[in-house]
Amino acid sequence: MDKCVSVVVPCYNEEQALPYFIQEIQQVAAQMATKQVELEILLINDGSRDSTLTLLRQYAKEYQNVRYLSFSRNFGKEAAMYAGMEHARGDYVAIMDADMQDPPALLPQMYDMLQTGDYDSVATRRVSRKGEPPIRSLFARIFYKLMRKISDADLVDGARDYRLMSRPMVDAILSMKEYNRFSKGIFGWVGFRTHWLPYENVERVAGETKWSFWKLFRYSLEGIVAFSTVPLAIASVVGLLVCLVAVAALVVVLVKTLAFGDPVDGWPSMVCIILFLGGIQLLTMGIMGQYLAKTYLETKKRPIYILAEQSEE
Repeated sequence: MDKCVSVVVPCYNEEQALPYFIQEIQQVAAQMATKQVELEILLINDGSRDSTLTLLRQYAKEYQNVRYLSFSRNFGKEAAMYAGMEHARGDYVAIMDADMQDPPALLPQMYDMLQTGDYDSVATRRVSRKGEPPIRSLFARIFYKLMRKISDADLVDGARDYRLMSRPMVDAILSMKEYNRFSKGIFGWVGFRTHWLPYENVERVAGETKWSFWKLFRYSLEGIVAFSTVPLAIASVVGLLVCLVAVAALVVVLVKTLAFGDPVDGWPSMVCIILFLGGIQLLTMGIMGQYLAKTYLETKKRPIYILAEQSEE
């Protein structure tokens, strides 16, 4: 074979979807073989509690092009993607999910696009969010618009983690060893020439999504804190504005008291003002706390993941 493409597949409780995935990816591997391209399939068990690991062991024995890594516990999809890229042997590296929402059939087309030499990666984006709850779609669009305005990362609405990258781009991503990872931002931050491949949204072939609204919200906060300091600037500006308003209010009270002898009363309004100012203070402290917490975790220098088991080389 002239080239090798490594396909990195994070797996967390995917025992229902994996049989469908492995069947289709092997068909893609046969198709790629006609182009003299070897497909290496690297499955990462991210601390699954079902029979995912058992299936990975079975596939590694059944197929010569399948390898697996297994974490000591659940470290998250970001860690699984990093581990897969770190252990991938291919000249190109693809990342995709096992639930078939990232169609493996697109891989040959993505590979052909890279062979033109015009791009370093081909990334996918959904042109529709069919089957997704409306409120989730709304917040997703707001997040992408917000990130494009406040960060240097190149984020495209509907972007998936599903992409095929050249080895130089993968090496650039691996050089960023930060513990708090937001790969969508990292992919854009490292640069390189990327072609966006649109496709219609595909629902899971089996099983349930692991991303609740709350998890997605926390993930979006990770992205904002990781790639922008604008929230800190906003907190400073809000603090300055509140101080100016307080000074103006104080001047009004003094003038009314000295000029008109107007007594100052109204404790309910005073309580509201105190609660408002206290809320602003807690908000700004919370924003600073988020950045401080991320810095604290980075200084610990903990490993991004811990391997408990891997397939034989």
